[in-house]
Amino acid sequence: MKLRHSQAVLLMVLVAFLWSTAGVVTRHLEFARKFEVTFWRSLFASISLMLILPYFQGRAVFRKIRDAGVALWLSGVCWAVMFTAYMVAFTLTSVGNVLVILAVGPLLTAIAARIFIGYRVPLRTWVAILVAGAGIAYMFASQVGSASIVGSLVALTIPIAAAVNWTISQHSHDQGHDLDLVPAVMLGAFLSTASTCVLAFPLQASMHDVVLLGTLGVFQLAVPCVLCMVCARVLSAPEISLLQLLEVIFGILLVWVGANEAPSTSVLTGGVLVIGALVANEWLGWRRRVPIS
Repeated sequence: MKLRHSQAVLLMVLVAFLWSTAGVVTRHLEFARKFEVTFWRSLFASISLMLILPYFQGRAVFRKIRDAGVALWLSGVCWAVMFTAYMVAFTLTSVGNVLVILAVGPLLTAIAARIFIGYRVPLRTWVAILVAGAGIAYMFASQVGSASIVGSLVALTIPIAAAVNWTISQHSHDQGHDLDLVPAVMLGAFLSTASTCVLAFPLQASMHDVVLLGTLGVFQLAVPCVLCMVCARVLSAPEISLLQLLEVIFGILLVWVGANEAPSTSVLTGGVLVIGALVANEWLGWRRRVPIS
């Protein structure tokens, strides 16, 4: 699939919208809770990826998993953590809270890259980390003593896993072995399904729940993951990072309109700090890369 730049931008907007639908859908579940929510979504995502990914890479995608090295398996574990914690967090705290915490992923990645592979972090990114960190700290402080703090901690494992995953990928690249994220994503879906299978029992989901979670597995997880990889061939990393932030905005608006879950003051304040820091960091970085005509 060959895209022009404008087409890739529009496609990434669609990807962000599809990603953002998980929160509002979980608010309309009848009986499925916690690990069962993850199990059904990951199961349908695994089946979908088994059908979709061979279209792009042929049967070689299965051979890559069979012959996978340590790096691919570690990446798969990271994806599994992200897939699992994402849905569990939605059952424990507000959608806006989860999405704002997810948004700090690029900044945590910068810290991990600095610590583990010596990546030089620009001053603007350190400033963004401090500002975003203040926003997250404010959100956590406002939840001390409430049940939401558990959901926030679960949500925090997602950007941490994403940072570890990027570091593994970059280290593999530095060693001359580029890590193929396509089979890693599918492996992550398999591991998420397998790890939550037992934890999901006794299964309580109604047919209504299974249909909703199956729809999420296909159209909120499998399809947008593949489309994002297609867009990554055309768009730069800063462009993708900025467009991914639309998931936060779309997700909060969808759950507000579709489930009457208005964001709290702490989420709005923390979100403004986090999103503002990320936008400023990526925009300044983009300005430095664009040649002056």
